[in-house]
Amino acid sequence: MKTLNIWLVGASSGIGLELLKRWLEDGHNVVASSRNAQSSSQLNELKNAYFDRLVLLDLDVSIEGDFAHITQQAWEAFGYLDRWVYNAGSYDVMKVNEWNETKFQTMMQTNYMGAVRIMIPLSPYFVSQGYGEWVWNSSLSSYFGLPYASAYSAPKAALVNLAQSIAPELKSHGINVRIINHGFVKTRLTQKNTFDMPQLMEPSQAAKTIADALEKTTDFEIRFPKFLTFVLSLIRFFPYSLSLRLTQKAL
Repeated sequence: MKTLNIWLVGASSGIGLELLKRWLEDGHNVVASSRNAQSSSQLNELKNAYFDRLVLLDLDVSIEGDFAHITQQAWEAFGYLDRWVYNAGSYDVMKVNEWNETKFQTMMQTNYMGAVRIMIPLSPYFVSQGYGEWVWNSSLSSYFGLPYASAYSAPKAALVNLAQSIAPELKSHGINVRIINHGFVKTRLTQKNTFDMPQLMEPSQAAKTIADALEKTTDFEIRFPKFLTFVLSLIRFFPYSLSLRLTQKAL
């Protein structure tokens, strides 16, 4: 297996943390970013174990900052990058009487604009290099807007649409854009849910599915689990008169 240089944004918990562990165990070099990466006890434990192959880089994707400088630091940490993974995420459920502009803004900034803020200064490095892979973690909720998840699924859908838009052009520069649409994963974010979550997965299981798919395929979309993917795929292609009637039953 070729050793990869990876920049993992959103590495401090959940799927991101499990992907980081997997990739370090596999011998890859990783720049791990989160808001408080350098003070995270779990990330520092990994840093002690993989001192020469792990770089911790603080980055808050939800606010404007010097992304050009941060991008340069990530690129130069190991000399270059093979893969950029955007895994940062924010999630809240809100009923109509709980709509809150700040939460809408936070989820849009984290789930969508953070990727934009990084890709603009990062793209010239990859284009000049002539190869590489961008992997963005979205959600199966991007298939169709679901009740109470409006502030979450809308930017996730925007992220997928953005990836679709830029993939052909970046492909001509040797850069492969990929998205991950997954279902419910047991994390600090989904702990907020008070409803049943079908096919709920452990973060380690989701990370293994993602890592294995990245190694074995070059498909634009990685999606799982199968049954939930099938159900939401059907809803997406139904007439709105039927699909909206079905999602109303989830209220």
